[in-house]
Amino acid sequence: MKVRNTLVALIGLWFIAAPWILGFTDDSNVVLTSVIVGVLQFAASALAYGKSGWGTWQNWISLLTGVWFIVLPSLFTLSSDVTLTSIILGAVTVLLNLWNLASSE
Repeated sequence: MKVRNTLVALIGLWFIAAPWILGFTDDSNVVLTSVIVGVLQFAASALAYGKSGWGTWQNWISLLTGVWFIVLPSLFTLSSDVTLTSIILGAVTVLLNLWNLASSE
């Protein structure tokens, strides 16, 4: 579970840096959304480090950030590479957090 939380935290860091790496800094709303939700994902994952089970609120928050990144491309006009990255990493975030929630480690 610690590895899963670490991976989700790293994905959160990716979403913080993604506007500059993928070059979509021209839309301040998307940049702000990516950074704020990325920080939330990173913080929730860090707080969830070593925790599992359905009662772990930190994993729920992190799971919701993954859902947000899956939905993000439908709310903003993004390039295909930004859309694909957001959907894939959002889905990975959701799956890893579901795994943490279902785990009894």
